[in-house]
Amino acid sequence: MIPKLTDEPGALETASAIRSGAISPLEAVDAAIARIEALDGPINAVVVRDFDRARDAAKALDGVEPGDDQPLFGVPMTIKEAFDIAGLPTTWGLVEHKNYVAERDAVVVQRLKRAGAIFVGKTNVPPHLSDWQSFNPIYGRTANPHDHARSPGGSSGGSAAALASGMVAAEFGSDIGGSVRVPAHFCGVWGHKVTWGAIDGFGHNPPGTDGHNLALGVVGPLARNGADLAALLDLTLDTPRALAAKPLDQSRFLLQTEHPLVPTDTALAAALETVAAELEKAGAQLDRSSELLPDLARQHEFYLPMLITAMSPQGLLPDGAPARLTDWFGFLDAQARNERAWAGLFEHYDFVLAPPYPTPAFQHDERVPDERPLAINGVDHPALLGLCWPGAATFPELPSTVLPIGESGGLPVGMQVVGPAWSDRDCVATATSIGELIGS
Repeated sequence: MIPKLTDEPGALETASAIRSGAISPLEAVDAAIARIEALDGPINAVVVRDFDRARDAAKALDGVEPGDDQPLFGVPMTIKEAFDIAGLPTTWGLVEHKNYVAERDAVVVQRLKRAGAIFVGKTNVPPHLSDWQSFNPIYGRTANPHDHARSPGGSSGGSAAALASGMVAAEFGSDIGGSVRVPAHFCGVWGHKVTWGAIDGFGHNPPGTDGHNLALGVVGPLARNGADLAALLDLTLDTPRALAAKPLDQSRFLLQTEHPLVPTDTALAAALETVAAELEKAGAQLDRSSELLPDLARQHEFYLPMLITAMSPQGLLPDGAPARLTDWFGFLDAQARNERAWAGLFEHYDFVLAPPYPTPAFQHDERVPDERPLAINGVDHPALLGLCWPGAATFPELPSTVLPIGESGGLPVGMQVVGPAWSDRDCVATATSIGELIGS
């Protein structure tokens, strides 16, 4: 069974009810606000609330005929705090930016507003978006709605918690070390990490900056079902590409549950094996090993320092030394070789199936990641090894969709569906087909 906390309608279902006249945009917004006020106390996901302006925006839609290009007409949603919305604070969880107020909307916000969405608030993050938890000195801690003693993931943890609890039906986050995929996995919702550069990230920058998209970092949608995830993706992709996904019985999958650097929780691995068995029953070709798989340990040796350097405002290497140009070129060379290796694998396979993280949601621990342990099957490991599974798709800049597939000790667990570069829509479509197969 896949743990589920709400039967609230999704984004497209809400939009359909509005189009039919069953509810008005204001009624949809008021209902979302009521859910946030009723549910968010112990969860603390929606930390920036914009209820008055949301109601005004909904009232402005009264009597307006939705356009064909407005599939989210009147749908209330939230977005990760790190995205700019004009007139609202963007802090990235950093005290030094607690008074920063954005002057314009992020590109993603602009696109979703054009599609008819109404933003009722913003959701919690860890400082500098650099943890798989979501607590900071400005807004406090967000709890996993399935178990308040556990993390909802990070850095888009508030996003996943708001979705899983039923407060809202649509969200948008960002991902560089699993920041969309891990919260989706921890909270039992859907999330997609796009190919690097597939969605304009402008307006998702550290407060007061407007530079180039962060190396390795992307923005991407979260939802409670595959159809909503696909709609959010299509509305925000810079250039949507034609769907090329095949039926499951014509698809070739590589299942990967073992990483050379970190073990996988046994219940999580078993859940992936259950999905694999269902795919095989459905006629899919599925292998459990391949010599074509890139060296994941070697890949991680380059990914981790590149990630740390990319996320450091001073451009520091893991040892604290400033990165030299030759260091960065070395990362780029290794990344290019790794991308070619993955491209070679995808000449034989359509998708790789893998864990999003080594374990289900862990208990709150306010130590920084490199100072706390990661318990896997009763044995402690360095927490930064949690980056191994997210990094498998991040370093080669590949798209990856996470869908919920089962449970471990009452907690939801998910699976990554990783595809070749620019196959974002295919990843979501195939994940949706898998979800239909297993009842997700």
